[in-house]
Amino acid sequence: MSVGVCYFPEHWSRDRWEQDIEQMAEAGIEYVRMAEFSWSRIEPEPGEIDLSWLDEAVSLIGDHGMEAVLCTPTATPPKWLVDQRPSILQEEPDGTVRHYGSRRHYCFNSPVYREETRRIVSTMADHFADNPHVAGWQTDNEYGCHETIRCWCDDCATAFREWLREKYGDVDSLNEAWGTSFWSQTVRSFEEVDPPRHTAAEHHPSRLLDYYRFSAESAVDYNALHAELLREANDEWFVAHNFMGDFDSCDVYGFADDLDLITWDSYPTGFAQDRRQGAATADELRAGDPDQVGLNHDLYRGAKQQPFWVMEQQPGDINWPPYAPQPGEGAMRLWAHHAVAHGADTVVYFRWRRCREGQEQYHAGLRKQDGSPDRGYHDADRAATELAELDLDPVDADVAVLHDYDNLWATSIQPHAPDWEYWTHMRQYYRALRARSVQADVVHPDWDLSGYDAVVAPALHLVDDDLASKLRAEVADGTELLLTVRSGTKDPHNKLPDAPAPGPLADIVGATVDQHESVPEQLDRSVTYDGETYGYRTFAEWLDADGATVAGSHVGGVGDGHAAITDHDVGEGHVAYCGVWPEADLADAVVSDLLDRADVAHSERFPTGVRAAHRDGYTWVTNFTSDPVSVTPPEDARWVVGDDTVDAFGASVYEGGAADLSVDEG
Repeated sequence: MSVGVCYFPEHWSRDRWEQDIEQMAEAGIEYVRMAEFSWSRIEPEPGEIDLSWLDEAVSLIGDHGMEAVLCTPTATPPKWLVDQRPSILQEEPDGTVRHYGSRRHYCFNSPVYREETRRIVSTMADHFADNPHVAGWQTDNEYGCHETIRCWCDDCATAFREWLREKYGDVDSLNEAWGTSFWSQTVRSFEEVDPPRHTAAEHHPSRLLDYYRFSAESAVDYNALHAELLREANDEWFVAHNFMGDFDSCDVYGFADDLDLITWDSYPTGFAQDRRQGAATADELRAGDPDQVGLNHDLYRGAKQQPFWVMEQQPGDINWPPYAPQPGEGAMRLWAHHAVAHGADTVVYFRWRRCREGQEQYHAGLRKQDGSPDRGYHDADRAATELAELDLDPVDADVAVLHDYDNLWATSIQPHAPDWEYWTHMRQYYRALRARSVQADVVHPDWDLSGYDAVVAPALHLVDDDLASKLRAEVADGTELLLTVRSGTKDPHNKLPDAPAPGPLADIVGATVDQHESVPEQLDRSVTYDGETYGYRTFAEWLDADGATVAGSHVGGVGDGHAAITDHDVGEGHVAYCGVWPEADLADAVVSDLLDRADVAHSERFPTGVRAAHRDGYTWVTNFTSDPVSVTPPEDARWVVGDDTVDAFGASVYEGGAADLSVDEG
């Protein structure tokens, strides 16, 4: 297991570089990531390339026994390029140009920018092709950050029309697929189709969904250009990209074929504030939400079904969320252990030193701006020592959680409730799995599911006959399947099918949706399940159970007595359908029953903030709370890091299974 750090030598004088890099080596750092925002330093004048400074930094890294991870610098085109080729800039839906002065201001579909990308990437790749100290590359930086996957410029309009022509063949097929007779939206040619720019009311949902798909594929295609050039220079390099947490517009699955390594950027105390419903608790402000972070670990592991990296790990306080509390004592070590437990092979802290200039001066590093150790340095040093002795196989999960950006986009286009949010709904079920120490792969519905004992499919909204047939075969062979609200509601074009929900899934569910409603807090929101009464939120369905067994019913309100949760035998397996968005206790009950039917080993339900994860014979106990907890491991467990008292914001590791672990509350 490895620890790395992000470094910006261009921010510091040369006489400091050797000291910085020597201190990195002393702290157990193995990888140093550099150059993702350095285009203006590499090419200060058009055509005048200066890589001598980066050569020197890479050489120093190699001299100290570490390896460099270099980045293509295309996230920040320099001012001279913007002035020379202004067509590279993105546009907002209302035509406002996203000007120079920040980052990620270029358009993926600009032919000019692709030309410039090819030039600068091939120049860097060829220059370092034979350098033994370069382990691999990161392409660009955080595709889509600052809402920049989607652009509405003329280059995007042209590319979108070509994308539609390739997908539909003729305009009549497009009109039929979208359903353009509504509001007189029929088009006579592909040339009449514009990007969904600013308009008086909401856009057609089918048009929007295709534009979201097109925009995501544009980023994938742009990334493939980087990967191709890097591999042409040296096919022994790994090629990676750093994605983001709970991110909506960038479809990570599309990148998988062109990348050797999936990485992401983890900022737990920021994520708990700015991309999740509800206010963060005091503990979450100090350490984040383990299930929010964990779901992203499992998503990026699942995207290639192999270990991942955290390419940017929060090192201390950060500049961009609403508030920037200091993390809890030990949290930066906790996050490294948590990532490894979920399948990471390397954790790279962002950054080495707090920057003295620019937009991120309030973003901590492992060291302060004067070079002295900051709080995160000691955590990273300790984590590097503890993790260096572990040589681990990948995570082997028994459960798959299905996740699809098309479903995310479709339900966000027509949320049908102000508090509908795909990630939050999905995480309610994921949280129930993690609270019982169950490892889960987060994977696309089209992927092979035959190796899983149980599959959870939250809001499987867009379903065609092929997907329904696949799931039917999996369940008939013995897989236990849990479907949730809004499943099978629409076809892949984002239109309602002729049949009621769950559409093509109705035969395996053994029930159909009679009515649905979005439910504010003022209305009754209760169901019975297995003799107990539970709460739910946001969305509910009344089910007509044809062949299924009614396992839960609505209580109160106009839906009183209607079926809410069903179970149906299908061959060797079962399909459970939860027709409400469950609160935590109901989610736990439904998921626990799924695990029991699938014979998946699981622990007792852990308290909020305490989690266990099993990987290659080891179990990590991670404590995201401000109070120490005592745990009782299996009798034959052997502690390898820490012991049975897990400190506040701490982690312990033992050799042994997770299912028999218990947490001693109180």
